[in-house]
Amino acid sequence: MAQLSYREAVAAAIAQEMRRDPNVLFLGEDVAVAGGVFKATVGLLEEFGPLRVRDTPISEQAILGAAMGAAMTGLKPIAEIMFSDFFAVCWDTVVNEIAKARYMSNGQHECPLVIRSANGGGARFGAQHSQSIENWAMAVPGIKVVAPSNAADVKGLLAASIQDPDPVLFFEQKSMYGTKCAVPEGDYVIPLGQANISREGSDVTVVALAAMVPKALKAAKILQEKHGVSCEVIDPRCLVPLDTKSILESVSKTGRLVTVEENPRLCGWGAEIASIVGEECFWNLDSPITRITTPHIPLASVDVLEDLMIPSVDRIVSVVSEMD
Repeated sequence: MAQLSYREAVAAAIAQEMRRDPNVLFLGEDVAVAGGVFKATVGLLEEFGPLRVRDTPISEQAILGAAMGAAMTGLKPIAEIMFSDFFAVCWDTVVNEIAKARYMSNGQHECPLVIRSANGGGARFGAQHSQSIENWAMAVPGIKVVAPSNAADVKGLLAASIQDPDPVLFFEQKSMYGTKCAVPEGDYVIPLGQANISREGSDVTVVALAAMVPKALKAAKILQEKHGVSCEVIDPRCLVPLDTKSILESVSKTGRLVTVEENPRLCGWGAEIASIVGEECFWNLDSPITRITTPHIPLASVDVLEDLMIPSVDRIVSVVSEMD
């Protein structure tokens, strides 16, 4: 095992797959010479050269149009959209072209394309550069949605995404780029659609994603020590495909469900999970399903306001400790 940062794991996964498959290429704004605006792709240009690691103009539509064309003609591109907020600029290409290519060609065209993007708040970038848009992506048929919570998952899930024959949106939580953990060396792949039970428990199931996972784990430790509440923390890792089996089995055991979401409350991914649990596990529930979310307002850039809006450890502890 090597200690890698979240950002180093991005480069490690891309390098692993570029060595394995000569058809893999990488393009985006400042990804080559500069090593990425978040320094997540340092060293790739030097190892693989300018034909496979390409800087592009500042045009999200051009980046995804070129990537889609490459994918449909036999290559396996990785495209970077610098901030996930900028998907709004090229959403038509994602939703009406990339997501539908296989369906509308009756299977004649695959679109093996990964679109990476820095997602979420916590870095004080303000309302236009801090959104969590997993729920936008989850609503579109034809694309897979991945959001890792640690460096090991970044490497394993990004490798799996690059190998996948379908388009994948890969959301990297920008405030986590500097966090480190042990990451397996050598080739490492985590199958998409396989949740991780980050902590086992018996009293309440807490489902959290990306940056909310470490917060949920800290809250679970406090709840156990101060309130005697045993939390089972589940990290879905992928929203599409979603590992409903792990979530339903956990809720059947604990009888309670709490989702912790960085998304704005309206139509967040936790609402879909709550709906599934309500349909499949209604008679197992001992308490109403509870969602902890960001409020449905633009995210502030002022540190104290941003921290107040995004779910915190204290907020998770308070909500869970007050459940029946």
